[in-house]
Amino acid sequence: MTFRRPFTCRLALPLLAVSALSLQGSGTAWAQALQVSQAPGSTQDPVFTLDGLPRPSAPPLERGPVLPAHVEGWRQTAKAMEYGEPGIPRDAVRAAELYCRAARHGDAESQYNLAWMLTNSRGIERDEAQAAHLFAAAAEQGYVQARNILARMGPPRGDPPACLRSPDEDAALIAAAVPARAPVAKSGTGAAPPPLAQRLPPPPPPPPRGAPEALVRFVNLVAPEYQLAPHLVLTFIATESNFDASAVSPKNAQGLMQLIPETAARFGVRKIMDPAQNVRGGMAYLRWLMARFQGDVVLVAAAYNAGEAAVERYLGVPPYAETRQYVWKILKGTGGEVSHPYDASVTPVSTMMPLMRTPWKVR
Repeated sequence: MTFRRPFTCRLALPLLAVSALSLQGSGTAWAQALQVSQAPGSTQDPVFTLDGLPRPSAPPLERGPVLPAHVEGWRQTAKAMEYGEPGIPRDAVRAAELYCRAARHGDAESQYNLAWMLTNSRGIERDEAQAAHLFAAAAEQGYVQARNILARMGPPRGDPPACLRSPDEDAALIAAAVPARAPVAKSGTGAAPPPLAQRLPPPPPPPPRGAPEALVRFVNLVAPEYQLAPHLVLTFIATESNFDASAVSPKNAQGLMQLIPETAARFGVRKIMDPAQNVRGGMAYLRWLMARFQGDVVLVAAAYNAGEAAVERYLGVPPYAETRQYVWKILKGTGGEVSHPYDASVTPVSTMMPLMRTPWKVR
């Protein structure tokens, strides 16, 4: 099946940011992005297939935080190499590898462009199975062209390809967000143990800025009923609605915790715009997700934003720019908390958890 690639204005989506660097970036930022993408050892020689077309190598391991300027630079350089712009020779394999690298960070346009190349053997080996996953990821982020093509191809099957697996640097980003703690001296070393205040867990972060006092009191009182830390719940409310009880999203998510009607009904919320019922429904969903994903805050945050089915399908944080940014906001708001107590009796653990605990390179 071959499709014509439409020429149209593409959708711009937010990207995971570890700084306030603009997506537009200066020429210097673009040059730095290109340098990162061309770091020594970042690519391998392509493998040639039976039909004579090369197969791009797997995406490289990221060796540090990836900024929006890097992702933007990879995509722009890939487009130049795909089409062969003045001063840049056409290199379909390198273009596919750069699209792949950007696709892992949730860039919908790169996901779509790479899927197109794979579907049409555009200088690389044809692979409609991988293309279907990439079209699906772009479609799930609102990319209309991808949604139209996917409707004709059918849903993706099998595990997501390497170009949609969660970037390896995520673990480093999460670790960097955890506040440093003083090491405890080992017994027998003769060193005096640190003061008691240094051995206790750090206090929870203060309520988010702008949190109404009445809401803070309500969450402090009710969150323990759902086995949830109040500061975690307040972080979700701040990220979801910025404490606007009347907020309604384009996807019809409503209220303080932005419940969609299906989720509200699922957790017994009758009046979705009632602040107390809305928050209780959101906490019930969070408690369920905690049990589903064994208290993994990263997976719970990703599931609250994108749905538990997406987290299980992608075996981790889905390759959506919005979801990756959402997870980062939750981690920042909770002071880097990556695990949370959970009640295992609420729901069975996801059957995909063993795979989520295994690095994608050895699955």
